[in-house]
Amino acid sequence: MAEQAPVRWWAARSRWQQLALTMLFGAIAALGHAPFNLPILTLVGLALGFAVFSASQTPAQALWRGLALGTGYFAVSLNWIVEPFLVDVARHGWMAPFALVFLASGLSLFWGGAFWGAYRLRAGVLGLVVLLAGAEMLRAYVFTGFPWAMPAYVLVNSITGQLAAVVGSHGLNLLLFCGVGACAIAGRHKIFVALGIVAITAVLWPVSQSDLASEGPIVRLVQPNAPQHQKWDPALMPVFFQRGLAATKAGPVRPDLIVWPETAVPVALNYADSTLAAMSDAASGVPVVFGVNRFDGERIYNSAGVLASDGSVSQIYDKHHLVPFGEYIPLGDMLARIGIHGMAARNGQGFSAGPGPELLDLGALGRALPLICYEVVFPQDVLSVPERPDFLLQLTNDAWFGNFSGPYQHLQQARMRAIETGLPLIRAANTGVSAVVDPKGRLTAQLALNTAGHLDAILPPAQPQTLYARSGDLPLGGGLVMITILLLWRSRVNSD
Repeated sequence: MAEQAPVRWWAARSRWQQLALTMLFGAIAALGHAPFNLPILTLVGLALGFAVFSASQTPAQALWRGLALGTGYFAVSLNWIVEPFLVDVARHGWMAPFALVFLASGLSLFWGGAFWGAYRLRAGVLGLVVLLAGAEMLRAYVFTGFPWAMPAYVLVNSITGQLAAVVGSHGLNLLLFCGVGACAIAGRHKIFVALGIVAITAVLWPVSQSDLASEGPIVRLVQPNAPQHQKWDPALMPVFFQRGLAATKAGPVRPDLIVWPETAVPVALNYADSTLAAMSDAASGVPVVFGVNRFDGERIYNSAGVLASDGSVSQIYDKHHLVPFGEYIPLGDMLARIGIHGMAARNGQGFSAGPGPELLDLGALGRALPLICYEVVFPQDVLSVPERPDFLLQLTNDAWFGNFSGPYQHLQQARMRAIETGLPLIRAANTGVSAVVDPKGRLTAQLALNTAGHLDAILPPAQPQTLYARSGDLPLGGGLVMITILLLWRSRVNSD
């Protein structure tokens, strides 16, 4: 009778109460992400969501419950999305509430589709595990992809997170959903109780900090801390630039590489001769990687440049994975006529995309894969270079993301890229968090959010190439498709 009490209580709720509770379960699941970092709540929230799915009586009911769970999850985990719209309130502020509502409800369609499909296939919790993992993979690819806040990211501090080196973040999603499913049906069989306990232990068990690198090349990360609403103010641009110069020439340590964040150079590369000369003088022969905008005819690019020891710009990388409705607007010239602009775009259609991933040759330090801003959240982008880099190099301007969750989640996802590839990661952020990450995803050094200054840290050595770096998402994606086909076949056979 005790086991039936929750079922009776749930059945006594109205339809709207059930949807509101399901949305609450999704919100609880989101608390595993930074800055809350409570992964146990992700298990709890998703397990309750899976239990709600098991109680569904119709495909439509399963669909609505999946939508509610996803909406609650994404509304909390992506609450920072309102911050970019508040930088220029007069121009974009009216969009802020719509952005959160539309993004959360739009992404929930992936979860709702998984719930609906699992019910239609009569596949139970097992089907939901498979289809939800597939839905999260689709979210990383369709419409240029937006895999921010994947459930797997809550595992970055745990021993389970190290499995990303074998199966990637999407494989971790599958494993997490398996654990959640075991928790959701734990009351039915003792074996599932045991599996639920294992899942909870694996999520909570931290990664050892005992073998951090103690020697290696020194990198200096420059953090000018320019708030976005002041970053391009003509009166303040020289102030932020002087901060960068002071950090660049600070002693007594002489680093092997200096890194400035995304768009840290206050003028376009085409007109930056005197600016770069000042940076070269401050660096005193140390190579500098810097973020800058550049023009090519009427096109503008968000770029990373390498300032060689002789003061020349030896290499340029142009960001290729742009932010829709941020760096460019589809049909931007037409929409600009009615006042809709990309937030970071200069006008009309905004930035142009570069040709694709490239490596920067940084001499004795090896070759780096540059990742500008949110390019780091895409596992497929990091794996798309033909040759393996020696380390990952992220230049970002997280001033867009506010001071609460966005910058910390961005760092959380960058750490997962290090685990997946077995490569160290250097991260220079305008307002923070600038950090160095080792191949196990551990923070070896960091400079706090909203702090002006610099960070000198050891670049950890790379580990051997991981299995995931060799295989990518294709094996898992193919496996999920095959299992889905088998579930579909089984459903049709049973219905005949």
